[in-house]
Amino acid sequence: MRTTRTRRLTGALALALTVATAATACGSGDDGKAAEGGQTRVFAADNGQITIPVSPKRVVATGYAVPALLEAGAPLVGVSSWKRGIPLFNEQERKKYDELAKVAGEAASETNYEAIAQADPDLIVIGVPKPVLADIDIKRLEAIAPVVAIGPSVPSMWRELSRKQADAAGAAAGFDAIKTAYDTKAKGLTDKYKSVLPQLKLGHVGAYGEVAKGNFQREFNGSWGTNIAQDLGATYYGQVKVKGGGSKDVSEYPSIEELSTAFAEADAITYSVSADGAVPAPVKYVLDSPLWKELPAVKAGKVYPFRYTEAATYRAATSTLDAVDQAFAPLLKQ
Repeated sequence: MRTTRTRRLTGALALALTVATAATACGSGDDGKAAEGGQTRVFAADNGQITIPVSPKRVVATGYAVPALLEAGAPLVGVSSWKRGIPLFNEQERKKYDELAKVAGEAASETNYEAIAQADPDLIVIGVPKPVLADIDIKRLEAIAPVVAIGPSVPSMWRELSRKQADAAGAAAGFDAIKTAYDTKAKGLTDKYKSVLPQLKLGHVGAYGEVAKGNFQREFNGSWGTNIAQDLGATYYGQVKVKGGGSKDVSEYPSIEELSTAFAEADAITYSVSADGAVPAPVKYVLDSPLWKELPAVKAGKVYPFRYTEAATYRAATSTLDAVDQAFAPLLKQ
């Protein structure tokens, strides 16, 4: 198509301009194309040292970068689908998310390169885990704009990576204000529960077990269902028997027959529920098991549901703090 040939020519010319600009402004780095006529800097990303605009004007975000950059107020022109985060968006973020062009699906393999090109970004922030980068044609994206890949390996890394994503998009100031509010709230709740929570050995049932395979998800420290509760002083005992990399370093999938052994030492058990409080099928599978009813923590009535366990930004995690506080409130009465 004529449009495609024109865009490729424009990309090639801009790439040449980037090399010259980067050499002048940064002294190193020539990956990607920088915003035409603007200052650039070299940014350390999962895909290398990338020359990016100092102040991007048109940003595309995918994966975990979507909620981070919506929250930080970055100048977004396109995002991937991020359905899991919709219940955690505030009104302004939800409105912006709905209005933005969707340039990719939920999976990295569902990236729409033509849609990204049509959004005409001057920066692309890819927020997918490193192993998933293989599903994306980075070179093809680099012909459109500079690409920085900033993705997590373990779930709890959202803290550092959301800050880095916001920084890349020139929106660090908005990020820092929200983080400060989160830290203040977390400290207050830590003080609230310091007499009871740190003394407990906790277990957590996650929402990603596979009922068809007869297993359940047990999450340890640093996983989705546990990492924000840890900011209140919670500790999830044990560790993964065989680390499989990424999230499999902090969660495992035992068979339902191992439920008694998995949580035998737990003083209390938490479990993930949906934003509306509904129990996901993988968790219901555990709660309906006769073995569940025989666990010491269950018999003692020390089981607590957590909402918003998929939070990946500080504003969203503030909602999680509230949900964890609500769940743990009975501990202060026992």
